[in-house]
Amino acid sequence: MSQSAWTILKLIRWADERFKKEGLSTPRLDAEVLLSESLGMDRVGLYTHFDQPLKLEELARFKKLIKRRLAREPLAYIVGKRDFWSLPFIVTPDVLIPRPETEILVAEALGVLSKMKLPDGGFRILEIGTGSGAISIALAKELPSASLVATDISEKALFVALENAVKNRVRGQIQFLQGDLFSPLKKESNFDLILSNPPYIPRSHFISLMPEVRDYEPRVALDGGKDGLTFFRRALPQAGEFLKSGCWFLTEIGAGQEQDVRKIAEKTPHFDSCAFIPDLAGIQRVFKVRKK
Repeated sequence: MSQSAWTILKLIRWADERFKKEGLSTPRLDAEVLLSESLGMDRVGLYTHFDQPLKLEELARFKKLIKRRLAREPLAYIVGKRDFWSLPFIVTPDVLIPRPETEILVAEALGVLSKMKLPDGGFRILEIGTGSGAISIALAKELPSASLVATDISEKALFVALENAVKNRVRGQIQFLQGDLFSPLKKESNFDLILSNPPYIPRSHFISLMPEVRDYEPRVALDGGKDGLTFFRRALPQAGEFLKSGCWFLTEIGAGQEQDVRKIAEKTPHFDSCAFIPDLAGIQRVFKVRKK
């Protein structure tokens, strides 16, 4: 086929079929996003210019992106961005890609805080394992009087989170600290809310994960130990020391982990009440527990 025949619409259809043959879950979307990236055009523009032929350099750029996606590199890493809570985020292979189900954690956090009704809304919030910063930044945008501390064991992840805080204009609300779990914090720290989207995938499950996750996303953000519960065994006994009385610790959990997580919480003397919140598929996705 001659160069002039490679119009935007024909390339979308070609890439869509190629991705379908490879079993990609969103072939048309992937084709559109990658072509948009190649042309510096939004997805609406692709269809308003559907009969526009591509230049040689544009075709070459698109071909490179197609090869990366066929190697099962995640779309978000290829384009370097992902929206979360209707906010734009930079993402790199140093951070977990923000997922829609994690918005349930943000929504529940806002619901819990709304019942506290501090006069000035000046909540103190701690996020453990911030990654891209998506959760803390979403909360900061919703709660402009709140102050947040966001920790991560990865210096590279914190660099991405800092970039995202600047990008979303909430840098002044968030303090970023490097360290494992609560280690960067002073013992006298008292928060109105602690939350986390921790690593909770059992190690034996890695072989069955999609290659986009298994081969590209940071393992430290996914690997929950032998049974997926290492974080909960380590974090729950410590969390009460950093929470105010009557305040909550919220965390995302994996499918089928609710009873094991509940048992760990019940053995922790700091807490007196726990509950689970399902996602849209009915899977118990968020666990919350209250300090006495």
